[in-house]
Amino acid sequence: MESGVLIGLLLFFLGILIGLPLCWVFLGSTFATIVLISGSTSFMAGTFYHAIDNYVLMAIAFFIFAGSLLSVSGIADRIIRFSYALVGRVPGGLVDVGIVAAVFMGALTGSSLPVIGALIPLLVPRLERYGFQRVYTAAVLCSSSFLGYLIPPSVPGLLYCLVAQQSVAAVFLSTVIPGLILAFGYILVNTFMCRRYMQPAKDIPVLPTTFRGSMVEIGRSFYSAIPALGCPFVVLVGIYAGIFTPNEAGAVAVVYTAAVGLWVYQEMTFTSMWGGVKSSLVTLGMITLLLGFGTVFTRLLIREGLAQAMTDFVLGISQNKYAILLMMNILLLILGMFIDGIPILIITVPLLVPIAQALGVNLVHLGAVIVFNVGLGVVTPPYAISIFVGTRLADVPYGELVPPMMVFLFLVGIPTLMLTTYIPWLSLWLPTLIMGRQVVGAW
Repeated sequence: MESGVLIGLLLFFLGILIGLPLCWVFLGSTFATIVLISGSTSFMAGTFYHAIDNYVLMAIAFFIFAGSLLSVSGIADRIIRFSYALVGRVPGGLVDVGIVAAVFMGALTGSSLPVIGALIPLLVPRLERYGFQRVYTAAVLCSSSFLGYLIPPSVPGLLYCLVAQQSVAAVFLSTVIPGLILAFGYILVNTFMCRRYMQPAKDIPVLPTTFRGSMVEIGRSFYSAIPALGCPFVVLVGIYAGIFTPNEAGAVAVVYTAAVGLWVYQEMTFTSMWGGVKSSLVTLGMITLLLGFGTVFTRLLIREGLAQAMTDFVLGISQNKYAILLMMNILLLILGMFIDGIPILIITVPLLVPIAQALGVNLVHLGAVIVFNVGLGVVTPPYAISIFVGTRLADVPYGELVPPMMVFLFLVGIPTLMLTTYIPWLSLWLPTLIMGRQVVGAW
């Protein structure tokens, strides 16, 4: 591998450190590397085109649009009421509502920001009246936001499948059990931790005291939430029953969410819907540029032997699969502290897949591990998009929001990641059960 490639990599990380837009960092690093190795730029246009000429990108676009419609459709309010009826009696149950709602909304959006954008304005002021400190509620919601990465459909999961050429349905299923373990762990930690952040309050919603009354409230809230919960049901049943493809499922999600907001709950207007269109186009444009320029850069690195050199280097250090999986996790967690999830997927997946194949690691399992790592990056400082958005929406200082989030990260997030990494059954049992071993592969 030529020294020009190493200089190109150094320029890439330097561009990130000084805060340049990532798509231009990809492009500039590519040009600099080509100049240094006296290469040709003729491959760039074709590589860019083929990177974005993929049906999976269409699915990503639709699910992003569906997520942007979520907060203005009235769906979030119904999910919160249903979640409160389910877990409101548990100690700290008012905060658990946010965790449970994040699970349901993750199945609607496939991303973290729509979850934060919908839940923080709805829950933080309300729970503050009920006696919970604003900073704690915001910390729990920010920590729960990446459940949207683990509960299908998942935008990072789609990107992994696009780059690694794996089954979308199998990778979607691979993160379900880790996601539910994570949510249960958050609820458990919150049960013991919430008392430190509570103060006396009289304005607390009262649930029925009898079993019959509780069942009636759960039934009423569930009936009100049926249209909201119907979207992930229709999408996932459609995908796994073979009724429609993932990109068609994304289109169904958009139509369904818009119909519920406009005609069932009647809280969405065409003006707010147009705002969702604009924000979705901006997000999709960013993803398209990152995917195109990032693929050009990684293809150049692979062509110049970086992937093979990396594989030889890692296998030269150790032949132990578990040690190398730990090294992968450490690398991805460090990258997640400074880089957003999409560039991490674009850069690391082509480089890590050959190593995983050499070790005999199942690529669906690898997808679950990488998507989980990318999700943790969303909640890990110093660069954590959920923290930045959460501080703005909840109006709390960054320094106060981080400490309670770190408790959830170290007590639940990282242990669940280790379980997912070293117990392949957690990520592979469900896709194997539904899709079959011929799709998932050996494990």
